[in-house]
Amino acid sequence: MMHIRRVILNSRPGNDVPPVPENFRVEEAMKSIDLKEGQVLVRTLYLSVDPYMRCRMNEDTGAEYLLPWKLNECVDGGGIGVVEASKNQAIPVGTIVTTFTWHWQTHDVVDGSLLQKLDPDIVDGHLSHFLGAVGMTGLTALLGVREKGHVTPSAHQTMVVSGAAGACGSVAGQKCQCLVKELGFTAGINYRSTDVTSALKEHCPRGVDVYFDNVGGPISDTVISQMNPGGHVILCGQISQYNKDVPYPPPLSEETQEVLRRNNITRERFVVLNYTEKHEEGLLQLSHWVLETVVHGLERMGEAFCSMMTGGNTGKQVVKVSD
Repeated sequence: MMHIRRVILNSRPGNDVPPVPENFRVEEAMKSIDLKEGQVLVRTLYLSVDPYMRCRMNEDTGAEYLLPWKLNECVDGGGIGVVEASKNQAIPVGTIVTTFTWHWQTHDVVDGSLLQKLDPDIVDGHLSHFLGAVGMTGLTALLGVREKGHVTPSAHQTMVVSGAAGACGSVAGQKCQCLVKELGFTAGINYRSTDVTSALKEHCPRGVDVYFDNVGGPISDTVISQMNPGGHVILCGQISQYNKDVPYPPPLSEETQEVLRRNNITRERFVVLNYTEKHEEGLLQLSHWVLETVVHGLERMGEAFCSMMTGGNTGKQVVKVSD
């Protein structure tokens, strides 16, 4: 038996209510480490904090591909760890591994078939990057723009990214700008202190051609209202709507739907898992673009999650559990 700590879903926030750290609790427990054939014992190094997890806090996630977390049980998501004991010949002790169903706890016994081995050299030893820019988050941005953005080099298109300081948005902006200048964003708008409508008109005087949508809600309505005919909306996330009891993707206002129809603007939902054949190449490219916010300690998972939900992070939000 091994003494572990784990994060439990203590309560659900409720509809139209933002989450609070108290929705989670850390508890002590004992776990059997009697491995069966094919299993490994892993020690958690990093845990991922992502906007979609807010949907999993509800009894109904609103998305057919997401299962809700259960009350009073350990929550899970993306994670990275190191193998400390193994009965799986393909995954020896010392291997760095990851999975999308990593329990938020210090140690776990996992079937090796559920794990993916990682090469630390790709990220120069910065393992947490595999949960952000050099992982599914980065791939979503990179491939989303490539596959759904209809971006043409030297075409002088204007692209707007909402949630641009977050994990996915920061990469999406770098990707688009690299096509023309190989640098960062042209301008940034702080929606909390600036009138978004007037700021967009100032910074996008020729209108918006491509919109990488991470937030939804009033900000997206404003951006779409200033889009050019034949433009493209890449529907990546809707973080402003995740506290609400609505399906995914959330319905648009009638006015915004009319703008899309009238101007022949496509609004396509992007699911990165539909492009697995392009992941390896994409990850190599993404290893050059890394930006993240790291907090330390399993006990800070709730705090980190709530901070991410309100934009407190720059780049990917991860929690370092152990060295």
